[in-house]
Amino acid sequence: MLDLLGAQYYASYVWDGVRQCFDGGVQLNMDPDNLLQYDRYYQFHDPITHTLQRHRQAVRVTDVMSQGQLVRTEFYNDFLGRDGLYWGVNLYAWSGERNIGDMRIWRDRRRENFSNDDLQLLDLVRPALVAALQRCRGDEQATPAISNALRLTAPLSEREREVVGLAACGLHDKEIARRLGISLTTVRTHVGHAFQKLGVNNRMKLVQRLKL
Repeated sequence: MLDLLGAQYYASYVWDGVRQCFDGGVQLNMDPDNLLQYDRYYQFHDPITHTLQRHRQAVRVTDVMSQGQLVRTEFYNDFLGRDGLYWGVNLYAWSGERNIGDMRIWRDRRRENFSNDDLQLLDLVRPALVAALQRCRGDEQATPAISNALRLTAPLSEREREVVGLAACGLHDKEIARRLGISLTTVRTHVGHAFQKLGVNNRMKLVQRLKL
């Protein structure tokens, strides 16, 4: 996900509704000692995450607080800024009314804020994230939409799923090639193979089929 979104930092937590805190954190490219301070203090003095958590779709930090406001907070100056986190986007996995996990992805200030295309890409992977977390929790029920989505993409290779997912978000072939670090010809080859495997002949039908 970091490669797809051109981001550098990742963290993930599980919400403990009984203790009213985030637990079970994992991270990439963040200082473990800094995250320990999050566990002990900053999650209880966090001006953005609980607002972000209310959303059932991918949401940028700047959608709930302006960047100018964020950089003036203790949370930014004493926690986020220490690791270089500047632009953030969160995706929360919900199973019914339970928040069972999340993805918190950040870029440094040298890059641009996350785009609407980035949000659409995250929303595309949300059913798979929910299904994976449900399996980890031992939940027996999986939503029909998740099962159907997995069934529809089963014939595709991992790379074909990545290409098709970006195409479904409306990205052009050149942009897909840039994001995945592959050639334009390779992108078109993967799209062609996906057409054949899924029994469609254009992108509109491809998107419609994936949303069935």
